[in-house]
Amino acid sequence: MWFKNLRVFRLHPEWNLNTEQVLQALDKQRFHSLGSQDQHTIGWVEPAAEYGLALSIEHQLLLCAQTEKKLLPASVINQAARERAVEIENEQGYRPGRKQMQEIKEDVTAILLPRAFSVQRRTHVWIDPVNHWLVIDAAAQNVADEILALLGETFTPFPALPVQTQIAPSGLMTQWLVESSDISPFQVEQDAELRAKQDQRAVIRYVRHELDQALIQEQIAQGMYCSRLGLSWADRIEFLLNENLELRRVAPLELLTDEQSQAEYTPEEELSATFLLMCREYHALLTDLLTKLGGERTQE
Repeated sequence: MWFKNLRVFRLHPEWNLNTEQVLQALDKQRFHSLGSQDQHTIGWVEPAAEYGLALSIEHQLLLCAQTEKKLLPASVINQAARERAVEIENEQGYRPGRKQMQEIKEDVTAILLPRAFSVQRRTHVWIDPVNHWLVIDAAAQNVADEILALLGETFTPFPALPVQTQIAPSGLMTQWLVESSDISPFQVEQDAELRAKQDQRAVIRYVRHELDQALIQEQIAQGMYCSRLGLSWADRIEFLLNENLELRRVAPLELLTDEQSQAEYTPEEELSATFLLMCREYHALLTDLLTKLGGERTQE
């Protein structure tokens, strides 16, 4: 299993829970299915059926959060509320006021919720107490925010600190696009996004397209900067780096998958082995990336 989107945080320096303490904390926030009048719930579940609430291997922890949400669009509630308001108007002889309409909507919601469809989503979290990483596999910001809120309810002190670098990722990516210097172990690939400094709506995107360095230099000279850049690392992993230090579309390359395929695992061993390999590779990748970004700034 490989995380496809990396939202990277530093593990809080005071966070020193052992595996048993982690499991106890997770159990208090275990996932429970929605009740008939609930619209949303979130909690921890097993990463795989054969494991408990955390997969622990060589001090690396894999957690899994599950959310469940009922699909009840506002348009459905509003339509049902309008129909109910017409009935009430016929009964009482005048149109319901604002306060009464709000009560009607609440009543309609309570009636419709037990019949609404629900959807579930799983999000994985990697905790590395050895190298002090906390990584959430989430593409959307609202999903990451949900997981951060759950982590805050689960652990004390709050386990995550933002990663702050000496060099802004946008500055480094822009530099890599305009200069022809050696940036090993990284290599620029064929994806980039340029934004205007004065107008964030002005965007130029290169998707799987050869980057014309002369044209890009001209665009940057006109006041644009690189907000997203496709990169590969050590011929082992490719990804998109965002200006907020988020890594998107992360995937192992052929060299790494070939190495992994040479090993033979039982089904029970495969998740543990793949997770451990992912931890080692991502730790090395993140370490090299932070080095290129001038290292981390001291947390205030």
